[in-house]
Amino acid sequence: MLNYTISYSTKKKPHYRRNNTDFLPGGRRRQQRKPGVQYLNHSQGFGRRGGRGGRGMGTNNSRKPYAFIAVGCAFLFFVASIIWYANREVDITLNGADAKARINSSIEQLIEDQQLEPTPGNLLAVDDSVLKKEGGERVSVKLNGKRVSANDLEQTKLQPGDKVEVDNGRDRYEEHDVQATEIAPTLTVEGRGAIKYVKTWGVPGRSEIWVGKQSGITADKGVVQEVVNCEVVCRSISPDAKGKKYVALTFDEGPSENTQQIVKILQEKGVGATFFLSGDMVKKYPDAVKAIAQAGFDIGSNTYSDTDLSTLTGDDLRSQISRGFDAISKASDTSTALLRPPYGSFTQENWAQAMDLVGAVVTWNIDSGDWTLPGTQAVADTVVGSVSNGNIVLLTDNASTSAQTVEALPLIIDQLQAAGYELLSLSDLIKTDEDLAEELKSLTKVNMPKDAVLPQIAADGGDSE
Repeated sequence: MLNYTISYSTKKKPHYRRNNTDFLPGGRRRQQRKPGVQYLNHSQGFGRRGGRGGRGMGTNNSRKPYAFIAVGCAFLFFVASIIWYANREVDITLNGADAKARINSSIEQLIEDQQLEPTPGNLLAVDDSVLKKEGGERVSVKLNGKRVSANDLEQTKLQPGDKVEVDNGRDRYEEHDVQATEIAPTLTVEGRGAIKYVKTWGVPGRSEIWVGKQSGITADKGVVQEVVNCEVVCRSISPDAKGKKYVALTFDEGPSENTQQIVKILQEKGVGATFFLSGDMVKKYPDAVKAIAQAGFDIGSNTYSDTDLSTLTGDDLRSQISRGFDAISKASDTSTALLRPPYGSFTQENWAQAMDLVGAVVTWNIDSGDWTLPGTQAVADTVVGSVSNGNIVLLTDNASTSAQTVEALPLIIDQLQAAGYELLSLSDLIKTDEDLAEELKSLTKVNMPKDAVLPQIAADGGDSE
């Protein structure tokens, strides 16, 4: 066996010198630099990137093609997703059955995709004879229950859940001239009672005669739109609440110099009331009108002056009514369509000529008779002795009777309350009758439909209370 010797003592092992690579494993001996000679530094370029420790030219550039491919694939996938989403199929209902359709495709495209072959309608003469077979509508389409015209089939786009009905085309008439005749609605007044209002507004009908431009045929088409006749209802108020009794106090022909005292009594007693004011008196006592409005009492019109409306027609009638409403509106800054005609007289002719101005006409169930000046106690006895549930009481607030009314009013209120009555404004009294309140929704405006017109009086006349 060979013997090996070492050149250093076993007690002292070799060590590396600081800042010297001569003894580093695999290290290079530091190159000696000669004075005056210029040397190149590898960290400054020539195949190196990032200074010392670089791996040489082209290492990172070799990965660029793969990066471009990845980005391109992602972009193509994104575009493909958009195309798929924009052209995806959605569920619809076609002629009552489940079907698929491309979203946002038109109804025309649906008909082509489903290979539907509807039969066109015919072209008809005005007398319904066939001028040209299959010369009518190509196809009949409904989308979600609404008909789609032939001109809109290309533009109407489908959405998820749409219900489409595709049927054979309908017949169509030749071009023709129309000679139309309007059928005027008639008026009937039915029932009895202190509350009168329009239940059904009159809408005109229409009859037509057609003259075909292609065939030259004349055809009477008769009634193509049915007339809706007008109905005015008269009825009393029937409170629904069992065990409770209600009554409404109303005051006519005011305001007067004593109106504000009447308002004060009503407020002190905590009861409701309704004032029917005359337009000419409103101008004379504007402060009284404001006091009524500020107290929250109902206001109606007694027309402009104390004139029997049954003696008026046309513009005279309409002026008397509208001027009364206008005077109240200006004085109180409130609007009303509630009318009490002087003497309670409002005929069928009045309704036919002025119903578009009036929300309701209200008369009374009990006439206190105070206008005959029978005395305070007599007025109170008449009211209390005649009253029943749902009644409307007539009191007078003019120059000759208002002082008597001021004296009688506390007696009337106290005795009615003692008899178990609750005293309400007219609008609140109407609310106690649910059926009436449902039909007569507003006393401040006229709810006349746009297609309604003033009617004619029916031949039988109806009931003209």
